[in-house]
Amino acid sequence: MLKNKLAVITGGSDGIGLGIASVFAQNGADLCLISRDIEKLEKAKLQLRAHHVNIHTISADVSVSENVKKTVETILAINPSVDILVNNAGIARFIPFEDSNEDVLDMHINLNIKSMYLITKALYSSLIDTKGCVINISSYFADRMLQGRNSTAYSLTKVAVDSFTKSLAFEAGKKGVRVNAIAPGSIETPQLLHNLQQMEEEKQIQFRNMISTIYPLQKIGEPNDIAQTALFLASDMAKWITGTIVHVDGGLMVN
Repeated sequence: MLKNKLAVITGGSDGIGLGIASVFAQNGADLCLISRDIEKLEKAKLQLRAHHVNIHTISADVSVSENVKKTVETILAINPSVDILVNNAGIARFIPFEDSNEDVLDMHINLNIKSMYLITKALYSSLIDTKGCVINISSYFADRMLQGRNSTAYSLTKVAVDSFTKSLAFEAGKKGVRVNAIAPGSIETPQLLHNLQQMEEEKQIQFRNMISTIYPLQKIGEPNDIAQTALFLASDMAKWITGTIVHVDGGLMVN
């Protein structure tokens, strides 16, 4: 389905990013994975080799603007024809508003918004040449809040992701580039586990118990659930879909 296509995936070494990389590789796509953690990148590369596609890894902190330019130069040196860009790198820290500060805000903006914007801009010409597509990873927190999950900075950035997706889709359509976003519900990822570990034990139990009441399907998702949706959006099956925010959330948004 994606044979001979190159997919660039930020935050591609674990969680949702690695799930997407695995499904893309299963369907023939060559990969360029970007992450800060060299060790995780190497583990991901070993895991994905079984699919017999070309796998390139780049260790970079794309929340730093200067690193984005170097990263994109490396990508284009590997292969100037980028077909798919998945903007998955992100951070979520659930901090009460009164305890938040400018550093917390900057941390979210730099990784969740600015890096996405700059990477997409830097690869835009290549995506135009290939008539490629962009898939941004958003969140249900752009539209819905949860009790006990203080998300002001995070929610702010995910609303921006949705707006960027729609506005760029409107502009890029005439150039043959499609832009969509996926808004996952709670997904069993290392980041989710990290966030839960920051909670008191009682609140962790409350969150787990809450899943059966707020999710109509009564469970949280897996990275593969998001990956299969990304595969659809990246494929020709979605050739007339752009500017869409796809909620993959076990029915959360209808509750």
